[in-house]
Amino acid sequence: MNDPLDPLLLDLIEWVERQPRTYAQVIDAWRTSCPRLTVWEDAIDRGFVVRETGPGRIAMVLATARGLEFLKANGRVLSGSQS
Repeated sequence: MNDPLDPLLLDLIEWVERQPRTYAQVIDAWRTSCPRLTVWEDAIDRGFVVRETGPGRIAMVLATARGLEFLKANGRVLSGSQS
């Protein structure tokens, strides 16, 4: 891990991977106003998570294949339904 945000990115991906999360849940838990702590934005920019429309047109956040590979490459065990 080269980036100081990597541990937090891993936590976010792992949290999303464990169970379905709505966009509102993710933003409530991971939004920050600190310009140096851009976990949500970096996860999207790096392609680790994606926002999609789920049943009932509810916005959902899912871990991507790239995000799951990032977890595995950093020794995180996948435990959710998307592994």
